[in-house]
Amino acid sequence: MSPVLAGILQLLALVVALGLSYRPLGDHMARVYSSKKHLRPEKWVYRAIGAHPSVEMRWPAYLRGVLAFSAVSVLFLYLLQRVQGVLPGSLGFVSIDPDQAFNTAASFVANTNWQSYYGEQAMGHVVQTGGLAVQNFVSAAVGMTVAVALVRGFARSRTGELGNFWADLVRGVVRILLPMAVAGALVLVACGAIQNFSGIHEVGQFGGGTQQWNGGAVASQEVIKELGTNGGGYFNANSSHPFENPNGLSNLFEIYLILVIPFALTRTFGRMVGSLKQGYAILGTMAVIWIGFTALMMWTEFAGRGPAFEVAGGAMEGKETRFGIAGSSLFAVATTLTSTGAVNSFHSSYTGFGGGITMLGMQLGEIAPGGVGSGLYGMLIMAVIAVFLAGLMVGRTPEYLGKKIGTREIKFAACYLLVTPALVLCFTAASFVLDTPAHSMTNSGAHGFSEILYAFTSGANNNGSAFAGLNADTQWFNTTIGIAMLLGRFLPMVFVLALAGSLAEQQPVPETAGTLRTEKPLFTGLLVGTIMIIAGLTYFPALALGPLAEGLAA
Repeated sequence: MSPVLAGILQLLALVVALGLSYRPLGDHMARVYSSKKHLRPEKWVYRAIGAHPSVEMRWPAYLRGVLAFSAVSVLFLYLLQRVQGVLPGSLGFVSIDPDQAFNTAASFVANTNWQSYYGEQAMGHVVQTGGLAVQNFVSAAVGMTVAVALVRGFARSRTGELGNFWADLVRGVVRILLPMAVAGALVLVACGAIQNFSGIHEVGQFGGGTQQWNGGAVASQEVIKELGTNGGGYFNANSSHPFENPNGLSNLFEIYLILVIPFALTRTFGRMVGSLKQGYAILGTMAVIWIGFTALMMWTEFAGRGPAFEVAGGAMEGKETRFGIAGSSLFAVATTLTSTGAVNSFHSSYTGFGGGITMLGMQLGEIAPGGVGSGLYGMLIMAVIAVFLAGLMVGRTPEYLGKKIGTREIKFAACYLLVTPALVLCFTAASFVLDTPAHSMTNSGAHGFSEILYAFTSGANNNGSAFAGLNADTQWFNTTIGIAMLLGRFLPMVFVLALAGSLAEQQPVPETAGTLRTEKPLFTGLLVGTIMIIAGLTYFPALALGPLAEGLAA
């Protein structure tokens, strides 16, 4: 079987698996977030934290819950790393330095999971399982709560209430993420991923010598890192490590985990607003972009020129032979079009255009299908922009799902769109103006520029993957990328929740002959075009200096 055909079959198998999961999972999540009942374990949590789950919140109170919980999480994870040296199960590792502890705490709480350290050489069992793995669950659940609050803003009228943050958070963990993670971990263990609490031990190497390895609760952390679109690996090699991702089957399963909740949330959206066709329109937009990026990535990686490419059957540098070009390309597109950031290959070793595709996937806003929760609310913001542009073209007040998109709403949407590009471009520019950051680049020229542009694109978009050529473990990058991750995660949430509150207060607008039919394929095409134009206009000059220049020079 040719590698290209194998790649096509993997893509088809993935589409079938996602299609089979779409309806039951989407409907289940709609029931979870619409239920008035509380399970007994959930009530225990509410009593422990002093929450009143049945009390509805307006958007400022909902936002305060998001920020307060996240601030406490950052502080807890920071302190846990700083005292690691005295904790049991630390495997002899010392406490983490302040700048790196801040970076890691910000990273995992922001659902970014950017890592400027070697996991197997820095973090013990307590920090890995009690700190990082816990944040993989709750940071993903926070993204889902914000998405659900925005959906309620569209679904409700004449009220500013968006639900209860604490109830949404606990339900997301207990009823959605935790059961799926348990089942997924069993699958990964069956595929060969490790799950233990063993210490450091030496193993013999072929040809003599020894190498040190430590075990860990890898399968359980691996499954939630993909399912929650987190991405932080137990080992430095991340999902290219055989302990995390043993074979082609586990690789395909991990890609499925990355995509399944973000895609299924579009059905949850359709259920909660009372129109499944609206959910299908959003799903169609996500699917068109995802399949298009996947096809482009496979084409550019299989079509490499030169003797080395011909002998290897394509661009195999930086890719595992267990997965090949197809499995690596599928993974790279999935992880950068979502906010996952896990990698099973080195994106720095991709062709110039291939590296550009991974970067552009993040710069679109990671909305196809995007992160858990963040992908849906990011796409809905783009839908608001598309409806507004359509209204300008026909000369009438834009409407979406029975809500008028006025000056206030479009300001919130515009602010959402401006935050991340401003962080990426300003921090990238500052890194080249100063002397010290530029010394961290492994390469010079266009590829070196791409290393730093990719780093801040990944951090501000809460992705977490790296171009693998930049020494980011410096005070400058630990601090600035940490700031970019926090601002890139929580500033957009402010505008999303403000928009949700504004929409929920409105009186529904009756549909007329002049209303834009947002459930039709025409709107899907408009939405795809709007996304590509906005991202292209924003990032094209920077991309032209990096991956485009490198690709054209190849």
